[in-house]
Amino acid sequence: MSETNTKKLTAKNIFGYAMGDTGGVLAFGVIGSFLNMYYTDVFGIDAAKLTILFLVARLWDAINDPMMGAFVDSRKPNPKGRFRPWIYFFSFPMIISLILLFLPIYDFFPGLNQSQLLIYAYITYIFYGMMYTGVNIPYGSMATVMTQDIKERSTLSMARTFGAGIGQMAGSVILPLVVYSVASNGAKYLDGHKLFAGILVIVLFQILAYQLNYRLTRETVIAPAKEKGESVWKVLGSLVKNRPFITLSLASMLLIAGNMFTNTANGYLFKNYYGTPGKQALVAVCTYLPMALFMPFLNKLVLKFGKKELCAFGAYLAAATYLVMYFVKIPNPNLFLGCLFITGIGLTFFTMEVWAIVSDAIDYQEKLTNKREEGTSYAIFSFFRKMGQTVAGVGFNALLAGIGYVSSKDVTEVIVQTEEVNNGIYTLATLVPFIMYLAMALLMHFGYTLGKKQTIELADELHARHKDDVVAE
Repeated sequence: MSETNTKKLTAKNIFGYAMGDTGGVLAFGVIGSFLNMYYTDVFGIDAAKLTILFLVARLWDAINDPMMGAFVDSRKPNPKGRFRPWIYFFSFPMIISLILLFLPIYDFFPGLNQSQLLIYAYITYIFYGMMYTGVNIPYGSMATVMTQDIKERSTLSMARTFGAGIGQMAGSVILPLVVYSVASNGAKYLDGHKLFAGILVIVLFQILAYQLNYRLTRETVIAPAKEKGESVWKVLGSLVKNRPFITLSLASMLLIAGNMFTNTANGYLFKNYYGTPGKQALVAVCTYLPMALFMPFLNKLVLKFGKKELCAFGAYLAAATYLVMYFVKIPNPNLFLGCLFITGIGLTFFTMEVWAIVSDAIDYQEKLTNKREEGTSYAIFSFFRKMGQTVAGVGFNALLAGIGYVSSKDVTEVIVQTEEVNNGIYTLATLVPFIMYLAMALLMHFGYTLGKKQTIELADELHARHKDDVVAE
């Protein structure tokens, strides 16, 4: 591989980069695990109305994400870098938006009706999405300018996944153990006040995570700001011709859709079908334990088999396991968790390598256009991932309404669902993920063209181009 003047990443840089996703996923994880249930069981909003909420929020993202990407691309780098300052700047309003999402507004204004609570949900959820974009676009783009070494990019991708795992633990492991209360009839319900107290603790750790991210990372590959007058639409037009980028974006959309769908569905599944909401805490363990087990060996596996090849194999394994779970209706929650551990093994490869792969696909864009447009390219990629959130949010609530799920009418009411509804929840939690992960496997297997050999050749070519790039101190 060609030599460049890019400095090697230090352990401090890698840890700092990981902390950026810890900060983001501290919010993302709790939202994925609890926001939908908070809206249906605490606010009492009908699932059908939530489909419109999530759809409207994502339509705004269609405008907001590319705008943010073009904005960071057009900024001239300063001594602190092009992306780091914006991550730091937007982290504070993003943290405020998380507090507002779960604020028990019904305590401050007891007379609020369901329509007014729905309006509050619209305002706070869309505000959160905008602020999350402000952090996430520059954060994801920063990986492409921290290093161009294949192994280091894989390490950064694993570090990001490790950081995300730390963040996910709060929303998916710790909070399920403390946010449920028991009603007078013995039924367990989501307690909005306990959840909000948990959010305030999460916010303190978010502040720490973003401070570490800002202080420990650095940017090394500095490209000139995008020329004025070069529109987002022109960049988008060139990205359409980038087959690896489009294929990966679709596959990543399905990954996010599947993950968010199962996170939300499993909350309802363990609460209603199995009657053991506390065991929802073990779902994240089944997801992230395989990552911890494979992390020491993943770079060697990538170098031997290739990123694309590992990701396709893992997605096939996850899809096959969910298909078995659908046909063999599992009566025991512990056995169900065991099956989720197998799906976690399958999804480990894509989850841990997706950030390295998107860096490769963005590099391929530079090969096609001879321009570095990390911000806009990553914004489009992020938009696809948010479309995955849309598929999960809109799809789940439409299906939840379709099986007849009954939302609470006020914050003191506890609803016990019928057996038919609970069986429907089980179907949603198994059949839909099978379809999503199978489609993801097929895309990576047959559609993504940057295999092991092609990735090495691409890296060598771009290293040669960037021999004289300015390196940030």
